[in-house]
Amino acid sequence: MSVSYTVLVYENEPDEQPGYWATVAELPGCFTHGASVEEVRENVRDAIDAWFEGLEATGGEAPPPVAEKLEVVVG
Repeated sequence: MSVSYTVLVYENEPDEQPGYWATVAELPGCFTHGASVEEVRENVRDAIDAWFEGLEATGGEAPPPVAEKLEVVVG
């Protein structure tokens, strides 16, 4: 069974090193970074794997699956 996650990618602040960082909306505390969006895309899979490894190691419970994902455009 395949599961999809919402990855939110942000550009670093102008006073920081050029690059990007990302969070996984459904997995609290799951984040990664990279020099390019493509690098973030590659790194996020490792971040998700590590997040679930940490969950397993601590005996935590996975969050419930998202019922529906919506993208809302405002303005």
